[in-house]
Amino acid sequence: MNPEEFRKIGHQLIDWIADYRTHVADLPVRSRVEPGAVRAQLSTTPPAQPESFDNIFSDLEQIILPGLSHWQHPNFYGYFPGNSELSSVLGDYLSTGLGVLGLSWQSSPALTELEEVVTDWMRQMLGLSEAWSGVIQDTASTTTLVALLCARERASNYSLARGGLQGEEHPLIVYVSNHSHSSVEKAALLAGFGRANLHVIATDENYAMKPGALEEAIRADLERGLIPGAVVATTGTTGTTALDPVNAIANVAHQHNLWLHVDAALAGSAMILPECRWMWDGVESADSLVLNPHKWLGAAFDCSLYYVRDPEHLVRVMSTNPSYLQSAVDHRVKNLRDWGIPLGRRFRALKLWCLIREQGIEGLQSRLRRDLANAQWFAEQVRSSACWRVLAPVPLQTICVRHEPDGLEGEALDKHTLTWVEHVNNSGGAYLTPAILDGRWMVRVSIGAIPTEHQHIEALWSLMRREAENNSSV
Repeated sequence: MNPEEFRKIGHQLIDWIADYRTHVADLPVRSRVEPGAVRAQLSTTPPAQPESFDNIFSDLEQIILPGLSHWQHPNFYGYFPGNSELSSVLGDYLSTGLGVLGLSWQSSPALTELEEVVTDWMRQMLGLSEAWSGVIQDTASTTTLVALLCARERASNYSLARGGLQGEEHPLIVYVSNHSHSSVEKAALLAGFGRANLHVIATDENYAMKPGALEEAIRADLERGLIPGAVVATTGTTGTTALDPVNAIANVAHQHNLWLHVDAALAGSAMILPECRWMWDGVESADSLVLNPHKWLGAAFDCSLYYVRDPEHLVRVMSTNPSYLQSAVDHRVKNLRDWGIPLGRRFRALKLWCLIREQGIEGLQSRLRRDLANAQWFAEQVRSSACWRVLAPVPLQTICVRHEPDGLEGEALDKHTLTWVEHVNNSGGAYLTPAILDGRWMVRVSIGAIPTEHQHIEALWSLMRREAENNSSV
């Protein structure tokens, strides 16, 4: 494809995306295809001859689009807000179009330096002190792995330079709550701690980690000859958006020299609102933290921010310095290959840069405040309705609900919950995700898609009540 062909088809593609965003509300939110249906419509062999992009557009419309669940739909309330502001989409498009790689500062100086600028912009927007240094990773799963690798090396006095964890006499322990994200467990396993050395700390009635229980677990492990290595506190858990008491956990962590990592993947975006920063009070005492602007802030996926207080330790753990990447300016610049796992990196900073410049802090704040207000309104409707319950506090934009008709309990209530939520999802009018809380199924309503306004929340509540009440017979 030459530049002129690219220009022509590129205009078509931009128009197609603009039309998609304009009319996405007319589509069913969740895909209705059966397993294997998309694959069955695609060729099993690659084309031997070049094809027209007209054919590609046709298949996009007829095969791909029906096989998508639409995260940018105003009635998408599943999982988490996967926001992708169009200004950020353009930044992502720029990154792909430029096709540059950040193997080192010298390989694309602007890539590195713009990343330094936008991560510091975000630091300021979040109200964090200058003690923090940031880098863009792909997802919170990767950043949590990096955090636990750093924790492992600090606790073992850099065992990677010796025999690794296999050469250590005593096991290292990681502490989490049972409401922490599954990626924390995965990171602990990949970092070599082992499942037996991932210790789960009890939570309170609001599903937040108990600092006293953490203290007791650490003391018990010390008596057994184990080495406490790290604790992961969560600001905004996946299931209920519970808030672990970061300050109290930090006090325990410092007393025992544990690495404290704060997972604020979703809730971190809310910290651009000064009135929300109480939610991670004590974060300045953490060693590392993660937030995902691609969840609620509006950055196109993938864009995860990892902040550390000791970048020299991070670089010591992650550093690689092959001769073909060395340059005369290395002592004067950041080489971001030493700030994470991959050697190469995309120009991710562009999509965050475009987003912040196009929206401004006030524009971003306004949208998040809208979502928080909508969540409070929705929670109040549930609380004031017979047979409906809000099951957890609502500090952010996620509401955990259950419809509990008289006479239904146990497995029968679970069946009812899963039945009515599936009816909602099959209707095409909304997409909700059920989850288990305290051993029973409930439904999460995660508000925050970019086009979601109050009228969409009202329509959701009407749809939920209709489907739940129509399927409430014992």
